[in-house]
Amino acid sequence: MGRRAIGTLMLLATLSVMGVVIIQLLWLQQASRYHREQVELNKAQASQLEKQFNDRVVMALTDVTEQILTINKDSTDLFDAVKQARPNYFAVTINDTLHPYLLEALLRKEFSRRHIDEDFEYGVYDCFTDSIVYGNYVSFDTLATDTMPHSQLLKLDKDGHYFGVYFPLRASTLWEEESGMGWTWLFPTIVTMIVFGFFAYSVWVIMRQKKLSEMKNDFIGNMTHELKTPISTIALSSEVISDPAIIQEPERLREYARIIRSENDRLRTQVERVLQLATLDKDSLRMKQERVDMHAVVREVIGSFKLGLQERRMGTVLDLEADVAIVNGDRVHLTNTLFNLVDNAVKYGRPDTNLGIRTSRRGNELLLSVKDEGIGIKREDLKHIFERFYRVPTGNVHDVKGFGLGLHYVQQVAHAHGGGVSVRSEIDKGSTFTLSLPLAQTS
Repeated sequence: MGRRAIGTLMLLATLSVMGVVIIQLLWLQQASRYHREQVELNKAQASQLEKQFNDRVVMALTDVTEQILTINKDSTDLFDAVKQARPNYFAVTINDTLHPYLLEALLRKEFSRRHIDEDFEYGVYDCFTDSIVYGNYVSFDTLATDTMPHSQLLKLDKDGHYFGVYFPLRASTLWEEESGMGWTWLFPTIVTMIVFGFFAYSVWVIMRQKKLSEMKNDFIGNMTHELKTPISTIALSSEVISDPAIIQEPERLREYARIIRSENDRLRTQVERVLQLATLDKDSLRMKQERVDMHAVVREVIGSFKLGLQERRMGTVLDLEADVAIVNGDRVHLTNTLFNLVDNAVKYGRPDTNLGIRTSRRGNELLLSVKDEGIGIKREDLKHIFERFYRVPTGNVHDVKGFGLGLHYVQQVAHAHGGGVSVRSEIDKGSTFTLSLPLAQTS
């Protein structure tokens, strides 16, 4: 997929997600407006019903008060005796003799007559001490039942009482109505977050695939060039050797034979690196377990770079100070790992500088560092250098070839041995790669 196609896809996907989000916001705005209107309407209706209920209760309690005064043969005119202290509590300042059973019977009768079908509690209070004298809870199921004739009820001996009526089940439903809107907001919010998360993940996958595709294309181009050059050189040298007249020039014959051998070694090295990639792709990087002397591996690898170091006019500084350098692992992979680090140091190191290899011990780990005095690596590139196919841009250095596989292979081998690899680098000063490997247990 080309850049233009990816850009078009990203634009369409972004517009689609923005459209979904805008539609969700508009829908939520409409839902919120409708909910507020419903809440206001419900408030008005609830307020009207509440007012009607309160009016019926006040009239019922007023009738009860008048009946008590009539029974007590009290001609006192109590104006505005019924007070609503709270939304569900009413107090009656009768200031007269009250019998609780009489009061309960009258409350039952008046509430039933006015269709006040609510459980209620009533209490009789002493006006002088303001303490409760008697109280009872009356259920709706027994509200219409008058269990005692009024003529059989006796009055309290003490004068001066008032009573209150409380409706415990009358709780406001406003909070429940308003809290219901939370679910209205929650569901579309979750859906929007899921859509946005899926979109972000899709963008990440597309960009990652695009990056991998570009790196693979670069890898194929580099590999084609790296393999084509030695093949062409070998073919040309073979044609020269096939000329019968070359026998008369033994020095020239030996030179072309050396070129063929050198290019064959180069070709074998490139093929081995491609095979390393195939091994990693199959997730079959299996390590043999044998005791490996890393100091011996260092000397072996440095020996194989003798000609390369001479061509680059580079010296070597070996500081093998680790008292123990034996690790358990695969000698072939460990050798290839160090070979890749040294190869990079030679390729990116400047002529007339030194390549340093140092070993040290840190607890139960062997630290093996490869240092060059080359061009260095930028900070923004350091986090990518261990990725497969990634190659650090070399600016004006055009003679550095590679596939972008070496450091990825180094990291995989280090992890397979239970170790790791780190890097420190400064531009124009060089880089130091440090391989950490667990030391072999001494028996």
